[in-house]
Formats: sequence, structure tokens, C-alpha cells
Amino acid sequence: MKARTFRRHVKESFKSLVRNSWMTLASISSVTVTLLLVGVFFVIMMNLNSVATSIEEDVEIRVHIDVAANQQDKDSLEQEIKGMSAIGSIQYSPKEEELNSLIDSFGDEGEAFKLVEQENPLKDVFIVKTKNPADTMKAAKEIEQLNYVSSVKYGQGTVESLFKFIDISRNVGLILIIGLLFTAMFLISNTIKITIMARRREIEIMRLVGATNSFIRWPFFLEGLWLGILGAIIPIAAVSAAYYYLFDLVQSKLADNNFIKLLEFNPFVYQLSAILILMGAAIGIWGSLMSVRKFLKV
Repeated sequence: MKARTFRRHVKESFKSLVRNSWMTLASISSVTVTLLLVGVFFVIMMNLNSVATSIEEDVEIRVHIDVAANQQDKDSLEQEIKGMSAIGSIQYSPKEEELNSLIDSFGDEGEAFKLVEQENPLKDVFIVKTKNPADTMKAAKEIEQLNYVSSVKYGQGTVESLFKFIDISRNVGLILIIGLLFTAMFLISNTIKITIMARRREIEIMRLVGATNSFIRWPFFLEGLWLGILGAIIPIAAVSAAYYYLFDLVQSKLADNNFIKLLEFNPFVYQLSAILILMGAAIGIWGSLMSVRKFLKV
């Protein structure tokens, strides 16, 4: 396409936006509201996913070794566990370390446990993590069947419920975001349909004088693009400002909490802004192309 022709298409697309100012405002408003909701959902879902991932990474299997096992038996058991395809890492923790960890976890009250340090009742432990946290339950059941395994603990019951909740949250969030995007596409598509209907005579004349299909499509293509981008500006500003305030507020109140941490403002907000602009442009272009293809039949 020649530069002069492209400039003409850009000019025509802006003229159409101004000429149909009320419809333009309606389209931009629909995209703005939709992307604002999408932006809020993205902030919630991405931070929820970050917390969920952190929790999943902390899920571990504690394999308590039978007291009758000697060092050779322990080495053999370790090799068997390592040989499982689902296993990501394995760490040996002798009973002395287990007792020290128990004492530390109770703080000052843990001093009482030092009285039993000479007759440590705890067992040696293998701390196992799977490559995929979802495989934890399956791996735990397999390990439980091995020789010299006294017991296997991984938070049975709680872990299953946690993974189920995380999966449901992710799926619901994804469905809501997709639904909002399709709503915006439908609204933009209908707006451009009205514009096309109003310019049908002009389009018929263009076709009579030999205008190609692409020549007719381009102004509508660009019009949808501008509608999507313009509709993304307010959501980006609003979500960025709100997240900046929220990040400072939450981090100051949860400074000592290593369990819940929001994603860092930079680069998260810039990544989110890029996603919203791309989404706005995509739904604008899609709505435009669908309208042109269906109603102009070019």
C-alpha cells in the first residue's frame, strides 16, 4: 500500500470518528467500562495466581523413615524416591534437625523440649517436592508403599481443597474476562454497523468507480483500532493509580508477612497497561472486521 493511500485511510477514519461523535463516544465508553472491569479482574487474578503459586511451591511431602532402617536402607530409599518421574527435589533431614526446628517453632516455650534432646523421639525425614505441585497427592501415595517408610505427611485433605479452590478461582476469572471481552466486541461491532449503514451509499459509489475490497475495509479497520485504543486510556490510568495506592497500603500493613505479597508495581502495571492496550486494539479491530464482512459483503 502506498503511503499516500494509507494517509488517506487514516484521515478518513478520524473523520468518521468525529462525524459520528455520539456513536464514537458510546463505543469508547463501552470499551472503557469493559476494560476497566477486565483490568480490575486482571489485578485480582494475577495477584491471586502469584499467591497461589507461592503456596503451591511450599507444598512438600514429609517422608518419615522407619527407625529400623540403617544408612544403606536410607540411601536405597532415597534413590527409589529420586527415580520417580514426578519428583523435583529431595532433602534429608535427620531427627536432630527435626527436633531443633520443632524447638525453634515454639519460641521460648520450646525450651522445654530440650529436656528430651538426649532421647529424641522423632524420626529422620526426607523432605520431597514434586515438579508439578498437583502431583503431590499421587507421589505421596506411591512413596507410602516403599520399604522403610514409616509414614507420609503432606497436609492431606487441606492440600486437595487448596488446589481445587485455586483451579476454580483461575477458571472463573478466565471465563469472566473472556465474557467481558466478547461483550465489548459485540458493542463495538454494532456501533460500526450503524456507521456502515449510514455510509452505504458512499460505499456503493466507491465500488462503482472501482474501489477494491481492501480500500473500503481499511478506514473501518482503523476506526475500530482507534476506538479500542482510546477506550483503553482511562482504564489504564484508573487501574494504575488504584494499584499504586493499594500496593503502598498493603505493603505497609503486611511488611512482616511473607505469606501474602502483592506483585511489584513495576513492572506489573506496565505489563498490564500493554495488555489492556492490545486488548482494546484487538476488540476494536475484531468488531470492525466482523461488521464489514457481514454487512458490506465485500
